[in-house]
Amino acid sequence: MTTVKSKVTIKGTKEGLVFFMDDTCSFEELLTDVREKIEHSHQQILSGPLIRVSIKLGKRYCSPEQQEQLTQIIRQKGNLVIHTVEADVITKEEAFAERLKTHFSVQVHTVRSGQVLEYDGDLLLLGDVNPGGIVRSTGNIYVLGHLRGYAHAGIDGDSQVIIAAAVMSPTQLRIADVISKPGEEWTNHSGGTEFAYLENETMLVAKMNYLARIRPELGEKKA
Repeated sequence: MTTVKSKVTIKGTKEGLVFFMDDTCSFEELLTDVREKIEHSHQQILSGPLIRVSIKLGKRYCSPEQQEQLTQIIRQKGNLVIHTVEADVITKEEAFAERLKTHFSVQVHTVRSGQVLEYDGDLLLLGDVNPGGIVRSTGNIYVLGHLRGYAHAGIDGDSQVIIAAAVMSPTQLRIADVISKPGEEWTNHSGGTEFAYLENETMLVAKMNYLARIRPELGEKKA
């Protein structure tokens, strides 16, 4: 049995009921429609034996508090038992956990002028990137050497990655879609390992001892 209304679609399956939530309306509109469905509709279904309920949020992100609001309304019918709450979006922490599952490459050589080194995941280069050399990665880039060429981290759009180098004097840096202005970010940061990162869509460079403060999630990687 299927009942469709503007914000909520309820479908019956062998396992129970599935509540498909509209992911384009406001959360308050969604709550109102869920409450109306529970209080005034489906009296034959929403009574009797225990029924498992799965909630599908689509591309809507709901905080734990919002999820609790939704489930409280549904649990007003004593026979409805919340089984799962699923969404097609992930939190920042979940996204970082997924990144940890990707490969980590260690390369030991110098990237010379005209050469391109590209990797899917985090890249650790034990060597230099000479002027005219290019290093690209979907993840973070760590250069334990002199970065004097071009480096692009987060080539698939990840703006939380960093570019780190023992000696930072690149031709140009790029993180996701943000391109550095040659020389301006690192002119006053000479000496010691540094890293570039994005903040409010602006590229900044800081000393490595600030990494734990700026990107604390990087320190959560487990061996």
